[in-house]
Amino acid sequence: MNLKKQFIEGLLTQNPVLVQVLGMCSTMAITTSFFNGLGMGVAVLVILTLSNVIISAIRKIIPDKIRIAMFIVVIAGFVTMVDLLIQAFVPALSSSLGVFIPLIVVNCIILGRAESFSYKNGIAASFFDGIFQGIGYTVVLMAMCIIREFLGAGTFGAGLLGPDAKGIQILPSQFPAGMMTMPVGGFLVLGVLIAAMQWALNKSKNKEESK
Repeated sequence: MNLKKQFIEGLLTQNPVLVQVLGMCSTMAITTSFFNGLGMGVAVLVILTLSNVIISAIRKIIPDKIRIAMFIVVIAGFVTMVDLLIQAFVPALSSSLGVFIPLIVVNCIILGRAESFSYKNGIAASFFDGIFQGIGYTVVLMAMCIIREFLGAGTFGAGLLGPDAKGIQILPSQFPAGMMTMPVGGFLVLGVLIAAMQWALNKSKNKEESK
């Protein structure tokens, strides 16, 4: 188990959104405010970590032919618990995210890590894989939320202080481009971030090869 390598993979070289291009549905749909991005990111991080641990713990007794079904059962259990907790303690977030919390059951990131990592590795390694992959996902969501909220509404932190809170107004109301909070804005921001990540990774790779 190499924690430094796992951390770098989760945040950079194998980032679930910018490199593996997973979880696009929620990434595109909910990244219109910092509140949404933070809430979804933490929810996925918790579910991913717990699912990884349980799947790793029972991997030797899961028949290979039904492993995908077992993965979904485990993930669905944790999604249900997290969804109920959010409804109970953060109802504004539950209302804002809507169906995208239950849809974490079929989030490609969680199912992908179950298949490619936790089913083949020990509990400790799977735990940290869930943490680091979850952090990588959350960081991208928050970056997209900040950019889209700032450029689309001119604010920061909408919803953090309450369901109707508009956040801190940074740009005068006539300057923001409302299209940035629409689907096209999500595609533009995500495309730029993916391009920037690929440029950075290629630059680092070329630098290593030239040594």
